[in-house]
Amino acid sequence: MKTEVNPSETNRAEAFHLWISSPMPMVTLVKTLDVTCLEKVSKKSGMKFTMLLCWCIGKAASGIEEFFLLPEKDKMYRFDQLAINLIVNNRNGGINSCDISYTDDLQQFNRDYLELTNQAANDCKSSFLEDHMIVGTSAMVQTELDGIVNQYTDKFSNPFLAWGKYRKRMFKTTLPVSFQFHHVQMDGSHAARFLERLQDEINKVLK
Repeated sequence: MKTEVNPSETNRAEAFHLWISSPMPMVTLVKTLDVTCLEKVSKKSGMKFTMLLCWCIGKAASGIEEFFLLPEKDKMYRFDQLAINLIVNNRNGGINSCDISYTDDLQQFNRDYLELTNQAANDCKSSFLEDHMIVGTSAMVQTELDGIVNQYTDKFSNPFLAWGKYRKRMFKTTLPVSFQFHHVQMDGSHAARFLERLQDEINKVLK
């Protein structure tokens, strides 16, 4: 559910006052994650690496209150559910957007991931969950990337993570991830805590 709230009654009141009118309120942090565990689980279970990472993103975000608040233009909204957005390559050579509702149940998330991404790829249609807080993602696995800075538009102020191809070495697999967020929604400390939680969730997936 999406509900408009009074910014002054949230823990982002001062941030709203400072940055809601900023022409460039987005902040980007880049962190190299150790995804060795995720790669091993993917190979052993047959689950897609990107699906596992998206589930870990949802798991980490769901424990941070700021992820459920979102500024839009001059208003603030609160959500009670999260969804992970993916960019899907479709069969016509284009792309579509696909929102997948986050659940703690990894098996259910995997089923939803496979069904919805296949549907988007085959039907060449995007699907949206307007009543969910959307965490955007984009995986550009054709090449290794050190970092990504996304475009800024006032039509999209949701948090957004992007990455390229993971880097497999002899004993360790790493993945630089860019995390972009609206400064009204959270501070750098919240973003840093999210990235630490993300690493923790990756380390213990399926344990």
